[in-house]
Amino acid sequence: MKIGKYYVVVVLCVLTWLSVRPLFSDRTIGSESNPIRIMLTPSTDAHAIVQNGEILAQFIEQHTGLHVKVDVPNFYITVVEALGTSRADAAIMNTFSYLLAHAKYGANASMRVARRYGELTYRGEFITRFDSGIDSLFQLEGKTIAYVDPSSTSGYIYPKEMLKQRNIHTKEEMFANGHSQVVLKVYQGDIDAGAVFYSPPDTVTGELLDARCKIAPQHPDVYEKVKVIALTDAIPNDPLVFRSGFPQEIKNAIIDALMAFQATPQGKKSLMTIASIEGFVPTTDEAYADVRTLVSKYGIDVEDVLKKERDKKRK
Repeated sequence: MKIGKYYVVVVLCVLTWLSVRPLFSDRTIGSESNPIRIMLTPSTDAHAIVQNGEILAQFIEQHTGLHVKVDVPNFYITVVEALGTSRADAAIMNTFSYLLAHAKYGANASMRVARRYGELTYRGEFITRFDSGIDSLFQLEGKTIAYVDPSSTSGYIYPKEMLKQRNIHTKEEMFANGHSQVVLKVYQGDIDAGAVFYSPPDTVTGELLDARCKIAPQHPDVYEKVKVIALTDAIPNDPLVFRSGFPQEIKNAIIDALMAFQATPQGKKSLMTIASIEGFVPTTDEAYADVRTLVSKYGIDVEDVLKKERDKKRK
């Protein structure tokens, strides 16, 4: 009987301690019990990104003394919602999803990714077949064109605006749901022209790296059959974003750590795996004003598009 009472007392004491223990733990941002949560760009190769993300997290911890946890979500809408509910403190995200995170939750771009050779912007391109007889944008009047999807800055929003500014009216337009799909349709002659991403040739090897390279392994003659006739205006690269209300002092410490990380051989290698980038440069929300204006102009519901992309991938 006495043993039974003793057992009950012990159990009650343990339960009481478990319930009040969180009150005594350190909940300071960057502490072990409340680490800084960084989300990286969603990717099909999540395993490799997680591994290199851990290397990044360890470097930040050593550089700042702050505890860091890295996560790779499956969808961009997840990143947006995480920034809005404090489940993420920072994230590398695409420009399109950043527009929603800023508008809905006040998240702010503090840095912008630098790609090959320090490129801070990218462009879209118009492509057509060499035998199409089309050599300029104005010859797209009355033609058919394929775009990537409504959320693609390089494969729809910027190219569409270029045609509109020049009062060029196509006969028919469609969404092919992918850069490689657009290139393939042009290559096969199913469509007169297409809009996809542009990337300049490798300055060392001369290798062509625009969207045509997506189908080159299967169709090595794509460069002889498909040509580029025009480029869009420059589009700002993806931002590194911090949630609203994140302490400026800690933000500065993380930025300093990232700048130090990208200067190391391991940092360069990890960043290339994480997001195909060389590093970061400082930026502000103002750098994305033009993109925001165009998205608004075409009446695109960013949140709806991101949710549809998520639902499509889940099926």
